Order: sequence, then structure tokens, then C-alpha cells
Amino acid sequence: MRDCFELLGLPRRALLDESELQAAWHQKSREAHPDHPGGSATLAAEVNAAYETLLAPEKRLKHLLELHEVPWRTIPISAEIMTLFSQIGPQLQNAAALAKKKQTATSALAKALLAPEEMKLREALEDLGTQIESKRTELLGTLDQATLDQIQVAQAKLAYFAKWQGQIRESLLALM
Repeated sequence: MRDCFELLGLPRRALLDESELQAAWHQKSREAHPDHPGGSATLAAEVNAAYETLLAPEKRLKHLLELHEVPWRTIPISAEIMTLFSQIGPQLQNAAALAKKKQTATSALAKALLAPEEMKLREALEDLGTQIESKRTELLGTLDQATLDQIQVAQAKLAYFAKWQGQIRESLLALM
């Protein structure tokens, strides 16, 4: 396994400044470019993959844990995460059902009658997305001095948050 931190010349930390990461990526990308002496397509691809890994906090933390050879373990789901999941699940199901209704609505009147339900559902999904982003930001703020155990728990939570944010975005797009 290639050390993404080393490849980009960054310290192994749970928290990285995004502008510092981007600057390191730009520099290494120029050096790795196939048109640059010593560069190659393979190296350029590795630099891009390293950037993608370190850019997403859940991937960065997973990579950091792998580098430290922390054994994988099941992380118990906290009551806070379960409460959030119990709110998200039904809303995603409602969005899928409404998207199906919208596809089968053939007249302008039928589509217009679905508009209030759609607006209410969009607001609920956007609110959940805001809650997730707030929890994600709060969690990222705790990583500066986190132990490997705390990083492992944070990585699991961030993976849930990323998945749910993606599902909410997909649901909102499906309602368009």
C-alpha cells in the first residue's frame, strides 16, 4: 500500500488543511505529469488517487488507520447515529415513492397536485442534509488530538455521513 501522505509530502494527520492538500497535489501533479522529466502516467494516476483519498475525511482516516496497521473492528452504532438513521430512512423511502408517482403523472394537473408533497419532502431532506453536515463538521473539529481508537470511531461515523449525504443528494435529484 502506497502512503498517500508521503506521496504528496504531507504529515500523517487526521486533519489536513484543504488548501495545503490542494497545493501539495498541484505541485506533485506537475512533477508527475508524463510531459515533465521524471514523470509518468502511472505516477500521475497515483498522485491523483492519493489526493482523492486524502480529500475525503472518511477515506483519509481509513488510510491513516491502515498505515498504522490498526486492526479492523466493528464500531457500535451510537444512539445519536441511530436516531439520525431513523429519520433519514423513512424520508428516503418517501422520496423514492414520490419520484415514482411523478414519473407516472401524465397530466400537468397530476404533477401540480404532487407539488406540495414534493416541497415538504424537499425541505425535510434538505434539513436532514444540514443536520448531517453540522454533525460532520463538529466531528471533524474533534480530530486534531484524537487517538487511533477515536479516529477509528470517527471514520465509521464519517462513512455513514458521507453515504447518507450522497443518498439525500440522489433523492433530491430524483425529485427534479
